[in-house]
Amino acid sequence: VPQMGGDDGDKARVIQTLLFVAGINTLLQTLFGTRLPTVIGGSYAFLIPIMTIINSSSIQSIPDDRERFLNTMRAVQGALIASSSLQIILGYSGLWGICSRFLSPLGAAPAIALVGMGLFELGFPGVAKCVEIGLLELLLLGIFALYMKHIKVRNLYLFERYPVLLSVVFIWIFAYLLTLSGAYRHVPQKTKIHCRADKADLISTAP
Repeated sequence: VPQMGGDDGDKARVIQTLLFVAGINTLLQTLFGTRLPTVIGGSYAFLIPIMTIINSSSIQSIPDDRERFLNTMRAVQGALIASSSLQIILGYSGLWGICSRFLSPLGAAPAIALVGMGLFELGFPGVAKCVEIGLLELLLLGIFALYMKHIKVRNLYLFERYPVLLSVVFIWIFAYLLTLSGAYRHVPQKTKIHCRADKADLISTAP
């Protein structure tokens, strides 16, 4: 968002929008779709085309930061709408069903594994930046997904379907309580940036 010309408030609104839409998509997927315990969210595959749009000469030539941010968001939204429209056409026309017949598990499994391994460097180094928060998140995720998946809440296996969302909510609350209690008051500045819940200015600038 800062590269687009936005401020902390714009960053907070973008993250809020992404999380809100991801939550709606996840609820639709788990209640009416395949009902698999998956979280529908943004993909890292979009980063390269988005960075290409941000660094384009037509966008960078706009002198005003606010105007550049708005034009960048419009360009990104238009690109996402166009690309998703192609996926919708492939899905509803049945063309993807024809193509999927030629994809066996032996071909799909290595592709999925390579995608996961490619994200490894983004995951575990991020956990190591704040060990007490990152390890607790992994621990809660494992407990919810493996040991609490049989618990029903109003005839819904809540922990089985939403282990990631629930663990993230608990961890944010835990990190916010640590921040309020002053647990990171006398630590290095780098630790404060990665562990405190108020250093990203997301809460203070949120509308």
